[in-house]
Amino acid sequence: MSSVGPEPDDGARFDAVFRFMVKLGVAAHDYGSSSARVEVFLTRLAEALGYQGVFLSTPTQMVFAMNPEGQPQRQHVVRLPGTGLDLDKLAHVGEVVDDVVAGRRSYEDASAALDEIAALPRPFGYAAQAVSYALVGSGLAILFGASWVDTVVATALSVVVYGMVLGSARFGAVGADWLPLTTALVAAFAAAALKVAFPAINLVIVVLCAVIVLVPGYSVSTGIIELVGRHVVSGLANLMTGLVCLAKQILGGLLGVGLATWLLPVPSAPPAPAVPTTWLWLFMPFVIMGLVVIFQTPRRDFVTATVGSLLAFVAILLGSEMADANLGNLLGTVAAVAFANLWASRTGRPTSIVLVPAIVLLVSGSIGFRGLAAIAQGDAAVGGSQFLQMFVVAATIAAGLLVGNTLVRPRVRL
Repeated sequence: MSSVGPEPDDGARFDAVFRFMVKLGVAAHDYGSSSARVEVFLTRLAEALGYQGVFLSTPTQMVFAMNPEGQPQRQHVVRLPGTGLDLDKLAHVGEVVDDVVAGRRSYEDASAALDEIAALPRPFGYAAQAVSYALVGSGLAILFGASWVDTVVATALSVVVYGMVLGSARFGAVGADWLPLTTALVAAFAAAALKVAFPAINLVIVVLCAVIVLVPGYSVSTGIIELVGRHVVSGLANLMTGLVCLAKQILGGLLGVGLATWLLPVPSAPPAPAVPTTWLWLFMPFVIMGLVVIFQTPRRDFVTATVGSLLAFVAILLGSEMADANLGNLLGTVAAVAFANLWASRTGRPTSIVLVPAIVLLVSGSIGFRGLAAIAQGDAAVGGSQFLQMFVVAATIAAGLLVGNTLVRPRVRL
């Protein structure tokens, strides 16, 4: 077992530790850890290694500052393309940090372990991801009041969107920047073209459900939560990133429908009757399992993450039945947070594994999408109301996190 306590500092050790801290911070950021958790963990790790450090994390930038003994503070700024999300790799990184802090692993070994984690294959492959996109698209279509035709079309287009997500990876940051617009454009054009043969297709619901995995509900909610927690820079960055992504998706949807209307005789017809809500109980477990797969939850935690999200969904329904959707979102968040904290305290695993799929299930961004779409179609009153409701939902999620963390105190983990 290697000691990680303070050692005589010859300058070379500080250089190696500093490089390790930067490497670790960037890895945790890339795998989806929140800004607050990254900062806390880096500070804790620096102290364990015998140094004082100040760290700042935002979605697009990280600042590292540490003091070698008797020397001026060293600072390093890293520009980042944005926050990713891979819960399996994030869990492995959390275990490495815990080992270093506890003295079970040296920082040199931990640095090598980060390289091994980066090279790990994803727990769920391309086929499972494609099926998950389809399950999420179909299940949420029923949740949003789609007809059977809408559900089938949204399911097929969800798989097309996943193909575009894979293709965009070849273009790096440029592909990621264009992805919200291009996927919405393709989905909208295809849905409008199919409306020629099936006039009852509801374009807004179909396009929304086709791109629902890319709708930035999590980013908007995270932004509100970080603002409440006084992480202003990161909170504003996440909030603006989410709103810009929404705007790109709306623009892509309008361009796709406009292009199809220009080329084809797209009919205007009322939507078909919605699928009976009883079908929702059959589809929602598959939606939740799809989300768990999409976020690359570790296989060992698959059942736990699914149960946590199901518990949140039931609480959402109960709260909505008791009062309204806002109470449902609040109770759903409280249930998810309490469950995640209890599970993490018993297992030592990161709460994010259970909490992220449950929070995304609240899909506050979808409300914003429909609101902006209604505004773009000329219905400013309804659209404005729905768009503002997105922030209300995000605020109820933030309140639910505060209440849940008060009921069951969390362990600070990645």
